[in-house]
Amino acid sequence: MTALSFRFHQTHRNRQNLLEKTDRRTMGGQKGLKLVDFWASPFGQRVRIALAEKGVEYDYHKENLPAKSELLLKSNPVHKKIPVLIHDGRPVCESLFIIQYIDEVWPDENPIIPSDPYSRAQTRFWADYVEKKVYLTGGKLWKLKGEELEEGKKEFVEIVKTLEEELGNKKYFGGESFGLVDIALVPFTSWFYVYEFSAGSKWRRRRPNWWHGRIAARKGEASPKPFPIPRRCSSTLSHSGRGSASSDGSVDQP
Repeated sequence: MTALSFRFHQTHRNRQNLLEKTDRRTMGGQKGLKLVDFWASPFGQRVRIALAEKGVEYDYHKENLPAKSELLLKSNPVHKKIPVLIHDGRPVCESLFIIQYIDEVWPDENPIIPSDPYSRAQTRFWADYVEKKVYLTGGKLWKLKGEELEEGKKEFVEIVKTLEEELGNKKYFGGESFGLVDIALVPFTSWFYVYEFSAGSKWRRRRPNWWHGRIAARKGEASPKPFPIPRRCSSTLSHSGRGSASSDGSVDQP
């Protein structure tokens, strides 16, 4: 073995040892699965749906957002937001990334993301559309007034129309299989009531109704029953003074 080869192998061995030590320190001896969440967060609901689809058991940590726990602050020190999935002591943040992680760790039961590269790219595109359009536009309605509010309502209706066109006559957004786009969107169907409350409009018919009916027929987490009670969400919003929901499920004051 040459001196250069020896140095390469020694460096590689040292790096592996460092990674193993870091991994043991990060895990801290904690085994199992824990979800740090808040009852009204549609983002946390996404993760609960994904875990239910996989049939994975986990511990639930109910977060008190006005006084964020040390667990949350340590698990997500960058954004300090829920949801956070802690797997064997290692945190994973951001709902869509968490869902993809779940699908990769438990790939055999009810695949959430297609294996075909093109279908996978399209799935991620529409999940991102839900993330950027449905949530952000709906959230803006809590702050808008007058003409800006009217424009915001029109924009929101157009977003739902776009989703209806993409759904077409398919059973789910991914075709015959319940998948990432469905999981990304389903929790917001409950929040449509809250958007109505904010905008003073009746929009429930603007949901993709045939898709929503199929979702409602599903059992477990992926049915409307476990979602936040609309009146409770509206009450939370009204007591906040028409605030805006943040991505951690809390309510930001305007």
